[in-house]
Formats: sequence, structure tokens, C-alpha cells
Amino acid sequence: MQQTVEQGPKLLQPQGRARLRSSAVLGRWSLRGVALLYLGLMVLLPVAALMDRGFSGGFGALRSAMSSFGAWEAIRLTVTMAAATALVNAVFGTLLAYVLVRMRFPGRGFLATLVDLPFAVPTLVAGVMLVALYGPNSPVGGFFERHGIHIIFAQLGILLALLFVTLPLVVRTVLPVLLELDPAEEEAARVLGAGRWMTFRKVMLPALRPAIAAGALLAFARALGEFGAIVIVSGNIPGRTLTAPVFIFQLVSQFRYPEAAAVSTVLFALSFLLVLATERLVRQRTDVFWS
Repeated sequence: MQQTVEQGPKLLQPQGRARLRSSAVLGRWSLRGVALLYLGLMVLLPVAALMDRGFSGGFGALRSAMSSFGAWEAIRLTVTMAAATALVNAVFGTLLAYVLVRMRFPGRGFLATLVDLPFAVPTLVAGVMLVALYGPNSPVGGFFERHGIHIIFAQLGILLALLFVTLPLVVRTVLPVLLELDPAEEEAARVLGAGRWMTFRKVMLPALRPAIAAGALLAFARALGEFGAIVIVSGNIPGRTLTAPVFIFQLVSQFRYPEAAAVSTVLFALSFLLVLATERLVRQRTDVFWS
């Protein structure tokens, strides 16, 4: 009994505390090492392999790929459609988030579930759904065709597919910020005579702007790499409806792997820059919230 009592103070001696600190530090670094190893295997290693395959011989593979018929048009169309998607969903995604947070009505929970539906639906299925709805043989698509509006196998169909798959990115980025805003500020603006639009523009929009921009950038980056829905609805016509991801798939189908890797690296670099910009916007918003 006396020996047990005497061992207690020894644990509090500097040597015992040093061992405890060393064990804690070792545990933290072990967790970090496992996380970094997993990140390296899942992200960094494939990216390095892609860059090595595409640019091991310099820019020759990229020049060869971009000399193909319709290559530059595919890049240009992809960037244009992604930008249009980001702008449209920035507006309507913010509107949907506002309706879900600030308005009470029957079926609001069902609407929130519908917003998340594109996350769960495979993009190939999304393309089939759009063809079934807007195809020339469907009632809706036939109506537009008779009035000279081509959707499927046209650029408008590409835009609709991208809007479908990227909408949740904007809504789910803006919605948490709306939940953090104090409704009392909006009520005060209303009491002072401001209308709904003036209240939104002067009170809510300054706080929502970073989240809207972050959601739009995520939608842009996601639209750059969309393949499944696009390959169904676009018709893949070179120079008209062929997008960069489908162009890369065609290069792979022709066993032109270095060229496909080079074009993929360009798209990856652009998407990576957009993700960095999004992360910066989100970090600024978080820092302001916690300051």
C-alpha cells in the first residue's frame, strides 16, 4: 500500500510529464501521417502520373491534341457553358436557398430533398431524363422543335444538363450563411420602410456575396469536368457541341493517351485554380464569422 502511494507523485515528475507529452505528440503525428498518406495516394499520386504521362516529352502531346479538328472549339465551348452555368445557378441557387430558409410553406422539406436530388442521380441518368423530356420525339421537345428551338443535340441541352448537375453546389453553399444571418436586421430594415428587394440588396447580399461567389466557382469547376450527362444530350458534334471531357474520351478511344493526359492536365489546372479561389472565399467568410 505504501509503495502504491509513493508511485503516484512520480507520475507528476518532469520525466513522467515528458513521456506523456511525447506520447501525445506521437499520436497526433501518426494521425497526420495517415491522413497525408491517404491524400497522397488518392489525389497527389494520380495527378503526378497524369502530368508525367501528358508532359513527359514537353508540350508536343498537347500541341498534337489541340491540332485535332474541333479541339479548340471544344475547350472554348466547355469554358463558355461552365461560365453560363455558374452565372445562372448563382442567381437561382441563391433564390432557392432564400425560399428554403426565409419562407414557410407546405412541402418545404420535399423541396429541400429535390434540391439534393442531382447529387444522388447518376449523371448518365440525368442525360437520359433530359432526352426523355426535351427530345424531338417528346411532347415538350417537339413543341420547342416546331418553334425552332433545338435543345437536345444542341448547346442549350448542354446548358440544361450542367444546370441540373451543379444546382445543389450553389444552394448548399449559400444556405448555411442564410441560416447564420439574424432576421432582426431584415425586420429593422422593413420597419424603416425598405422593400423586400432593398432589404435583400442592402442587408443580406453583402453577407451572402462570398458564399454566392464560392458556390458559383464550385459550379464552374464541376461543369468543366462533366461528362455523363453531356455525352447523352450533346450529340458530340465537333466544332458545335463537342465538349472538352468528351473530346478527351475520344482521344482515349483512339489510344492517344499522352494527348488525352495533356488536355486533362489543362482542365485539371483550371479546376484546381477555381477550387483554390473558392477555398479562399470560404476561409475569409469563416474568419469573419469567428472574429
